[in-house]
Amino acid sequence: MATDPKRYTRLMGLEIHDAAMYAKYRAAMKPFLDAHGGAFGVDLEVARVLLSPAEGPINRVFTISFPSREANDRFLADPGYRAVRKEYFDASVSRASILGEWGG
Repeated sequence: MATDPKRYTRLMGLEIHDAAMYAKYRAAMKPFLDAHGGAFGVDLEVARVLLSPAEGPINRVFTISFPSREANDRFLADPGYRAVRKEYFDASVSRASILGEWGG
C-alpha cells in the first residue's frame, strides 16, 4: 500500500529500553489514535543502524499518519492520550526523533 499524499505522515525513530512497557503503551494509545483518524504504516524493530539523523541510537522505526497535521496535533493534545503517554511511553522510551514528515 502506497502512502496517501493527502495524509500527514511522520517517520519516527525511537530508542526503546522497555519493550514490554512499550507494548502496553501501543495497546493503550490505539483507541485515541483511532479516534483522531490516525494509523500506523510500516513498523520496524531495528537491529543495526548504519546512518541516522536521529540524535542518538534508535531501535524502532515506524510511520504514523493522520488525515491532516491538525488531526495529529489534536491527538497529541488529547488529555486521555497524554495520560497514556505519561504512564507507558515515558517509562519505556529513552529517545524519540522525527526522521521525516510529509503530506497533509
